[in-house]
Amino acid sequence: MANIGFVGLGIMGRPMALNLIKGGHSLFLHSRSGVPAELTAAGGKACPDAAEVARAADIVVTMVPDTPDVERVLFGEAGVAAGLSKGKVVVDMSSISPIETKCFAARIESLECEYVDAPVSGGEVGARAASLTIMVGAKPAVFERVKPLFELMGKNITLVGDVGDGQTCKVCNQIIVALNIEAVGEALLFAAKAGADPAKVREALMGGFAASRVLEVHGERMVKRTFDPGFRIELHQKDLSLALAGARAMGMSLPNTATAQELFNACGGMGGSKWDHSAMVRALEALAGKTVG
Repeated sequence: MANIGFVGLGIMGRPMALNLIKGGHSLFLHSRSGVPAELTAAGGKACPDAAEVARAADIVVTMVPDTPDVERVLFGEAGVAAGLSKGKVVVDMSSISPIETKCFAARIESLECEYVDAPVSGGEVGARAASLTIMVGAKPAVFERVKPLFELMGKNITLVGDVGDGQTCKVCNQIIVALNIEAVGEALLFAAKAGADPAKVREALMGGFAASRVLEVHGERMVKRTFDPGFRIELHQKDLSLALAGARAMGMSLPNTATAQELFNACGGMGGSKWDHSAMVRALEALAGKTVG
């Protein structure tokens, strides 16, 4: 069993850290909002800052919302870098810029430590069930070192390539998820506007080629109007901003991704930045003058 540090204990980080504790590891914990009592009761040790976490741990996991948050946690005052010593590993499981990830890795590697980017998909449900999809960018030997930890948090674990490639894969994931949410929202709204029962339409579609995890989970949210996050719209906006910025830099167009972002933006204008991303359907409903549920 290893000494593991975990920084960032929000909707995703808290159950992920708890699963590592349940796996028998010693956890050293820090979060800007405080360490949840659930984790200390399970045996985790609260630390006053990220530097102290890094001093106590052999492998440090970070799970925070955005690129600037990762930079602050790693390199800010009393950040992870201040507590590292030779041979330790930093594993960032946040969803951030692939370009900045490579810069962060170079800074960590200059301290004679290793860096892994390992963003996840699966939301709070997957975090709690330890069934996350984990997309990894790392040196193969370092991946093998941290893979047993990933196996306590997820089911589909893939070494995509070098550092930064995990984040690129996550951006691809978020493009696909956003466009699927938009498609499911349009379809169920079309059903409702036409006078059919969207719940029954969804049930029928789940048995055909249109079946998907988004139709299963988020289609049900749309029908039942359960838009507490899960995964907040503002976080998906951040991920699509990474996709669109990357596309501009590469001289390519992502037209449907841009449309999905505009629908998220509309939700933000309705006060819904913290709604679950399935609530994108509310922007479509506003255009149609009709609700799914």
